[in-house]
Amino acid sequence: MKQRINLLIAFSVVALIVLSTVQCYLVKTTYDYKVAQFHTEIKNEIANISNNYSDIDSVIVSKKEALYKQLTENYIQGKKTKIDIKTGILENEFKDILTQKIQRKFERELPNLKIDFAIVLNKFIYYQNRKKADTIFSEKPFIQNKLYGNLASLNHAFLVRSYVGTTNGTYANQNYKLLTEDSMYISVIDWEMIILRRMTFILILSLLSILTLITLFVIAIKALIKQKKVSDVKTDFINNITHELKTPLATLSISTKILEKKNIRDNDESFNAIVNTISRQNNRLQSLIDQVMANSLTENQIELQKEQIETEDFLHSIVNDFKLTYSKISIITDFQTKKTKLVLDKFHLTTALLNVLENAVKYGSNTIILKTKLVENQFSISIEDDGIGISKNKQSLLFEKFYRVEQGNLHNTKGLGLGLYYVDQIIKAHQGSVNVISDLGKGTQFTILLKV
Repeated sequence: MKQRINLLIAFSVVALIVLSTVQCYLVKTTYDYKVAQFHTEIKNEIANISNNYSDIDSVIVSKKEALYKQLTENYIQGKKTKIDIKTGILENEFKDILTQKIQRKFERELPNLKIDFAIVLNKFIYYQNRKKADTIFSEKPFIQNKLYGNLASLNHAFLVRSYVGTTNGTYANQNYKLLTEDSMYISVIDWEMIILRRMTFILILSLLSILTLITLFVIAIKALIKQKKVSDVKTDFINNITHELKTPLATLSISTKILEKKNIRDNDESFNAIVNTISRQNNRLQSLIDQVMANSLTENQIELQKEQIETEDFLHSIVNDFKLTYSKISIITDFQTKKTKLVLDKFHLTTALLNVLENAVKYGSNTIILKTKLVENQFSISIEDDGIGISKNKQSLLFEKFYRVEQGNLHNTKGLGLGLYYVDQIIKAHQGSVNVISDLGKGTQFTILLKV
């Protein structure tokens, strides 16, 4: 059973991890899709408001083409090197003006987005008639090749579009053509928050799903652990009831065999002693059976036969009977109440109080103090002992059926673990309460409160 439960727990853990991983993967996939969708939206919107800058300032576009022609002709004449051409293009005089104009256009057309951009030069190729193309400049996109814009890095930017432009010119009666390629990169400020806002519903749903999985997992694990505890308790109970029944049965068996001897039957004193032993063991067996049957009832099933009693006298009678049975135990009474009349079931309450007193003896008490007092219109019965005490983590289990206090992994004191459960059921049936205060090695105090 234990191995099966451990396997189920292990399987549940693995299943939870797998399901959580799948859920995280789905969220990540959705996030990537939303990012791609957002980029596409930005690309389409910018494509609608930008057409190779000609709609921003045609004069600047003309100046740019004139600059490109001038640099090319200087290159043809041998006045400029390829590096000079690149430097001349990147250090153009209309860089700042065009950056500001494009920035204002973005702010006007896309007011809900804060956009940084950069347009970088990728290629500058010179063609002349049928001659082989002369690549003056061709590089991968780098922020160092920025023509316009306010981006400081391309690390978190994405490509919106590439512009391929051609310029025709004539020099020394020779026609030539220029092919240029530049790319626009965009960075939307706080784009992560925009994506997360769009995913709010999915994130909440995913979070609830994961929380539901974890909750169900915890409930299942608790149920399995509880089942394991119940199984252990049943096994422990069977072992202990077997032990408890073996002793009187063995004594009865031996006593019966002794009675078969003629010399015992002829000796009245020996005969009566054996009969008394059989009677006591029979009573012991009956007591064990009654205890198990009585504790199969809940507080709502117990039928009380209540009567009005003088509580202090009632407690004195219980103490006197207890002293006869446990003459070596010192029991002290400290009644701070007098002639308190309560309506109680004498039989059940006597058994309950004796269970608490006998428990104190079982767990090493030599002195027991029984006190009474009135606490906020309730009659308080306090039973304090100097036994071994109960650790804090065990106290919440004391009133569970079949539970017995352990020392290490051993039950040093035999019993069925029904005594305190019975006490709790009887007191609850009287609409009262019972609680315990204890420290390991410092004794235990049980307090019973009954309505006045």
